[in-house]
Amino acid sequence: MRRIIVGTRNAGKIREIQASLADLPFEVTGLPNKNIPDVEETQTTFRGNAILKARYYSLNTNEYCLADDSGLEVDALAGAPGVYSARYAGENASDADNNKKLLMALREVPPVKRTARFRSVLALAGPDGSLLLTDGVCEGLILSEARGTAGFGYDPLFYVPDQGKTLAEMSVEEKNKISHRGNALKSFKNKLLQENRQG
Repeated sequence: MRRIIVGTRNAGKIREIQASLADLPFEVTGLPNKNIPDVEETQTTFRGNAILKARYYSLNTNEYCLADDSGLEVDALAGAPGVYSARYAGENASDADNNKKLLMALREVPPVKRTARFRSVLALAGPDGSLLLTDGVCEGLILSEARGTAGFGYDPLFYVPDQGKTLAEMSVEEKNKISHRGNALKSFKNKLLQENRQG
C-alpha cells in the first residue's frame, strides 16, 4: 500500500486527516476521479456508513480507501442529530442551516443540560477485501451562540470545557489532538503501523 484515498468530498475532513497522517509512509489524497458518484448513506449507524463508503470508494478506485462517518450526539435530543448530522436541516442543508436548527431545538434547554459528544468511526477498505476499523469520541457542550471561524459543521457551537474554547477556535493541530476524528485517527495510525510491521 503506497496510497490512501480519503473517501469524501469534504475539504475540511481531508485536511484534518492529511494533517494527522502526515508522518505515515503513505500518500494521503482526496478522491482522484470527480466522476465517481457519491454513495448514498443508507445505514443507521456511523460504523455502518463508514464501512459502506470505504468499500464503495475502494471498489470504484481499486485502491485503499479511508472513509469517516461522524456526527454530533446531543443528550437533550436523545442522541440527535446523530447519523443525520450533515443533513439535520434537510438534504442540501448548509452548516449554517444545521446550526440554526440545533439552536432552535435547544432554545429551552439550560446550559448544564447541553451535554453532547462528537463521534467518529473510520474504516479503511482495501481492494483485497481487507477492512480496518477504529473510532473516537470528544465530549463537550453546545453553546447558545457560535464562537470561532475555523473548522466546519457544528464546530462553532461545540465547546470543550477542558480546552476553554470551541472546536472552531482551535487550529487544525489543536483540534486533531482532542477531537473525535483526531482520537479515531490516532488509533488508526497505531493499528496500521502494527499491521505493517507484522506484514
